[in-house]
Amino acid sequence: MTKKILLAFAGLLALALCGCQTVARTSAHKPTKEEAMSIQKTYAFIKEAGHYFIATADGDQPRVRPFGTIHIFEDRLYIQTGRSKKVAKQLLANGKAEICAMKGNEWIRVSGELVDDGRREAKASMLEEYASLKNLGYAPDDPNTMVLYFRPGTVTATIYSFSGAPVEMKF
Repeated sequence: MTKKILLAFAGLLALALCGCQTVARTSAHKPTKEEAMSIQKTYAFIKEAGHYFIATADGDQPRVRPFGTIHIFEDRLYIQTGRSKKVAKQLLANGKAEICAMKGNEWIRVSGELVDDGRREAKASMLEEYASLKNLGYAPDDPNTMVLYFRPGTVTATIYSFSGAPVEMKF
């Protein structure tokens, strides 16, 4: 029993020292009706766009790459990547990120803090929506499969248009 406690403490200490933001369980956050509508509107826009670009920080150098996964699980907006990829390492070092997608004459920019959710349920939910990821070797029990959610209270999503005023949402 003592060995288990020491191992658990060592794991927590290692996470604290490296600054990684990983969750075993997400805290219960129930969005307001307005926040839930904003999450849904953000999700729908990005899903309809088909892909987006995610910007991360690599030290003092910005990095941008295309992504295609967007998902809602437990009232939170999620993305997916491989834990072995550079983007994953960048997000673990600094969870602040922005994503941008365009459809027609509108585009959305979403900024916030992404948090690693290592739970099997979150991974399985993402893989249900994106079955094609299974063909790439991702699985709920695969340690390389990584899903991250936007931390509630840190997100600003703004829809811009060439012909109208921006629409800003926070959640």
